[in-house]
Amino acid sequence: MSYTASDNRYQNMQYRRCGKSGIQLPLISLGLWQNFGDVDDENVYRKTLHTAFDCGITHFDLANNYGPSFGAAETNFGRVFKQDFTAYRDEILISTKAGFYMWPGPYGEWGSKKSLFASLHQSLQRMQLDYVDIFYHHRPDPNTPLEETMAALDLMVRQGKALYIGISNYKSEDAAKAIAILKQLGTPCLIHQPRYSMLDRWVEEDGLLKLLNENGIGCIAFSPLAQGLLTDKYLKGIPSDSRVGRNLPNGALTQERLNETVLQKVNALNELALQRNQTLAQMALAWVLKDERITSVLIGASSANQLLNSVASIQNLHFSNDELQVIEKILNNN
Repeated sequence: MSYTASDNRYQNMQYRRCGKSGIQLPLISLGLWQNFGDVDDENVYRKTLHTAFDCGITHFDLANNYGPSFGAAETNFGRVFKQDFTAYRDEILISTKAGFYMWPGPYGEWGSKKSLFASLHQSLQRMQLDYVDIFYHHRPDPNTPLEETMAALDLMVRQGKALYIGISNYKSEDAAKAIAILKQLGTPCLIHQPRYSMLDRWVEEDGLLKLLNENGIGCIAFSPLAQGLLTDKYLKGIPSDSRVGRNLPNGALTQERLNETVLQKVNALNELALQRNQTLAQMALAWVLKDERITSVLIGASSANQLLNSVASIQNLHFSNDELQVIEKILNNN
């Protein structure tokens, strides 16, 4: 199967500038955390990648340990990219990360220079790329000096192995320190990737969004659908074919999180979404994107149709004051 990108791929997607940089990201970016591993169907995820680019999604986000198995998402993405997207490399922004457990021994995770460089080299080999556009430190390392980690990221840029640097899962206190170090080194932090959704709003309470905005740094939210909880999948219980129902690995959503209180909130939010002529997933994505400090949201997609449903969220990002009040009332109802 050969692939030629749609001539209209930039017609409907919207883009936002990433902080004060020259980079613009699509409002919807595709994350390969799940659905691109060894257990997944290549025909399905290849079509999903094609559909994403045809919709103007120019940003594909990976990490060294995405799968299963570890590294599988990068390997599978690299194979499809070489087959189908090589001619479009200059239109596409690819990111990857390191910091979580990847291989045994003292250098297989966290944030030492040794670990980060080894991981980036492996990622480039798996994806068959000369460089990545963004390389993230995936999580703070409590034992490695932050100066060592940030210096490693700075050196990657200077060596041309990454164009930009990002951080992920950093709370505001550590993020502020990392931002200051990178600025002093001369390689400013481009972007932060935190978890953020209607049901998980720590970035507001922590002051992270305020910090990023003040420093001209972009923000791309992962898990904006709370690992599928903010979709219609669980409105009537746990489907037997879902990741939760099948107890599949590489998923953060568990049966314990699907308690009665949460499901009541999800059903109430779904009622409001229907009034807005949106699916629950579309409204949840729109709710995150209503804040212009959010550069993009990272979605997962198990099929091209699921991706198209998510992309449709950008058609209505406006919320009335009444709708916002209803949402707050639902979310604060314990």
